[in-house]
Amino acid sequence: VSVAESGGGSVQAGESLRLSCRVSGYPYRAYGVAWFRQAPGNQREGVASVDSDEEKYYAASVKGRFTIYRDDVDHIVYLQMNSLKPEDTGMYYCAADVFEYRLEPKYEFWGQGTQVTVSS
Repeated sequence: VSVAESGGGSVQAGESLRLSCRVSGYPYRAYGVAWFRQAPGNQREGVASVDSDEEKYYAASVKGRFTIYRDDVDHIVYLQMNSLKPEDTGMYYCAADVFEYRLEPKYEFWGQGTQVTVSS
């Protein structure tokens, strides 16, 4: 199983970005998938997750601004990030597992990360 993220970049506060996570090597729908982020000096924190049955979970800090959703045609899980704030800055990682850990960082398969930088 491989996990690969893309879509990071540098934006101004209030702007939007969409991150992509491609999970390959196993039946796509069998996995729970989550996005995590880590800022320098901080622990990795769960941002959003989607279970195999489409249950979704969000960190309180992003609820109402971020949306996680699946594209069943291309087998990609997206993280749409709107109204970005400087505190959203960090390395964003995608993770997948057959066990649905929601926002707990216990997933078995991780991507390399994609950097998001939000300037004020």
